[in-house]
Parts: sequence; C-alpha cells; structure tokens
Amino acid sequence: MYKQFALATLLALGLTLTGCGKSAGNIDGNWVANLTSPPGGTPVFAFQTNFTGSGGGAFTITSLSFTTSGTCFNTPPFTEVGTVSLTGDYNGHVTGAFGLSITTKFSSGTNNVLNLTGAVKNNTITGTWVLSGSTGCSGNGVFTATRA
Repeated sequence: MYKQFALATLLALGLTLTGCGKSAGNIDGNWVANLTSPPGGTPVFAFQTNFTGSGGGAFTITSLSFTTSGTCFNTPPFTEVGTVSLTGDYNGHVTGAFGLSITTKFSSGTNNVLNLTGAVKNNTITGTWVLSGSTGCSGNGVFTATRA
C-alpha cells in the first residue's frame, strides 16, 4: 500500500514539475527599433514603442514615437496593430512570430503603411519591413528591435 502511495506521489510530482517554468512568454516593455535599407544597411527609420502582449494574438501598443526625421511619419496620429505568437518561460526565454503594422492618418487620404514581419528571440526582434504610401514613402529592408 505504501509503495503504491509513494509511486502515485512521485508520478504527481513529476507531472507538476514538467509544467514548471512554462508560460506563453511576453514582449512587455519598452522597445527601440532600427530599420535599415540595402545596400549597406543605410538607416531609414527608428522608433521607440511600448508593447504589452503575451501568448498569441494581438498585443497592445501603449506608445509609439519615431525618432528619425522625414515626411513619412512626422505627424501623428498613427494607427498601430500588432500580433505575436510566443512561447517561453519565466526566465525570459521567449521565441515566436511577430507582426506590426503602422499606418498614418493623414487628412489627405493618402496614408503611409509600414509593415514589419519577424521573429522574437528573448529580448530582440528581427525581420523585414515594407513601406508603401505617398510619394517618397516606399521601400523595404530589415529591422532590429531591442528591449530597452
């Protein structure tokens, strides 16, 4: 009887410990993004933002400000929509897919749309970007965002 109880206890403890340290992961916090364009990684845009989001689906952007000059994103307001599909643990090891779309809200009706698609790995997001919109506001390249 005691052997069966001990075996059942060990089995329950093993199942409990198997789940320890697992969570959906998150991207909560301040991030700094740098977007470059080929050839040679010429800087194009940079912005700072604050994300709140975990697991999968949409995340919240609580602030966004471009730190580069130019006419494409010089006047807020912007509409930001982001999605993630994350896995991770309580030790900050997070991986998954990332997507972010930033759209201007110009009264002229011609809006600029910046789409970022990439991957999260711990405190870094890397991927590609594509910009379309008004005259002079188009291009593509790569980006890196780091948790500030």
